[in-house]
Amino acid sequence: MGETPRERLERLRREKPMYAQEVLSYAGRLDPMAEGVLLALVGSANKRREAYLDMSKEYVLDVLFGFSTDTHDVLGRIMEWGDSASVTKRQIELGLNEFRGSVSQEYPPFSSKTVEGRALFDWSKSGLIGNLVLPRKQVNVYEISLVGIYKLAEPIFYSYIKSNVEKVQGDFRQEEIMRLWDRNLRKDGTRQFPCATIAISCSSGTYARSIANGLGNLLGVPALALHILRTQVGDYRIEKSLK
Repeated sequence: MGETPRERLERLRREKPMYAQEVLSYAGRLDPMAEGVLLALVGSANKRREAYLDMSKEYVLDVLFGFSTDTHDVLGRIMEWGDSASVTKRQIELGLNEFRGSVSQEYPPFSSKTVEGRALFDWSKSGLIGNLVLPRKQVNVYEISLVGIYKLAEPIFYSYIKSNVEKVQGDFRQEEIMRLWDRNLRKDGTRQFPCATIAISCSSGTYARSIANGLGNLLGVPALALHILRTQVGDYRIEKSLK
């Protein structure tokens, strides 16, 4: 959490001196607000990178209802907010059915997909993303199910955002993002936000945070990815991963 894949590889070099002179890369990036299994390719494994990139993934996704952002997670500019008290377990279960199978998924505005020679995140940072029609791609969601629902108290939500955004290095608009959250959340607030924990098994290239945003759109309630945990890539499971 809080690291880019490149930063994690640099930490791997520091922690494992035997990799100091090896060629290192990764297969299947994780956003700074996501955590879990990241494949680090060492030496000759880099020649098989495409095969590793194509492996299926499994996630545990926590969705919070009440806010949406331009990154579809908490490290984004707030785009919408609204009353989420009406969200029910039955609505979520029915909504998830729309994401199962072969689905057309829109690339998030903050992603590395290139359009007209520029990455979407670059278009977004420059304020020109509105001039584009976001590209889509076909992905396969083999299974998606609701694990449970819970309520998150406003002070805990605020503390969670602050602690995790502060972990992120580099230019991710952190100061602006925290100003917006400070404006919309109270440290001693009394609101309770409904959240859903969702298990996902999917093909490579599926964006879990887009599922969170899309579920909110489907239910007519702003939503974002509160937490993304990638538990498996191919046969590589989180239980055997380095922290």
